[in-house]
Amino acid sequence: MPEDTNAIYYTGLAAANGKNYPAAISNYSKLVTTKYSKNAGVYLDLSSLYLASKDTAGALKAVSEGVTKYPTNSDLRKREIEISLQTGKEKEVTDKIQAALANDPKNKTLYYYAGLTYSQTADNYAKEAGATKDAAAKAKLQASKAEAYVKAGEMYKKALEIDPNYFEANLNYGYVILNPAIDAYNAANKLPANKQKEYDAAIAKAKAQFEQAKPYLVKAVELQPKSIDALQNLRTYYLGVKDDANASKLKAQIDALPANQ
Repeated sequence: MPEDTNAIYYTGLAAANGKNYPAAISNYSKLVTTKYSKNAGVYLDLSSLYLASKDTAGALKAVSEGVTKYPTNSDLRKREIEISLQTGKEKEVTDKIQAALANDPKNKTLYYYAGLTYSQTADNYAKEAGATKDAAAKAKLQASKAEAYVKAGEMYKKALEIDPNYFEANLNYGYVILNPAIDAYNAANKLPANKQKEYDAAIAKAKAQFEQAKPYLVKAVELQPKSIDALQNLRTYYLGVKDDANASKLKAQIDALPANQ
């Protein structure tokens, strides 16, 4: 029964478990051409197999095909963004999402993924800046990071204009506002003791930035009170504005979460 989709799936799964990646890829590639009911997950597995084989081009091709067939699948969309950024194809994936938005301008999820692309780009700039010793290069990377966070914020804000109760957009919008506030706060604390006036101004600026993030951080916790990411982000806000009492309460809530949360 060569068209038995379950047989093809389990043959591919057995090959994957045995790390026989070519055989697994062959079977899964055949499976996605059928009407197998779980092909969205198969595309995700197929991209993982290509990555395990160190074939990022194959992984990107597979996951992009999956996104085309299953545009509402969040796991496939996230994987496409991740691989695109890893392979230096940020513009391509951004253009693809923007093209989808042009056809569907009220799609909150597409705005979220556009924001996610810019957020992850900013995080990549931050990692590069942390590993760079040259002052000029570091400053340039930090400026690029800040610009990417601004673009991410614009996209998350548009998602929230469509759905104010969109948890992921609240969580991430709060974070992209919070991150520059943390940078400003840390920079202020590195000022020498004889720079009190500059320190006070820098702390005031950081605090104002923390306050801008607060509504979205609070909303994220309200929407998902057991989300460790939401709780940690809100606790960071309280630490930034030196509200130790509420920071301690948040820590207790985080500590009370199940270990596998």
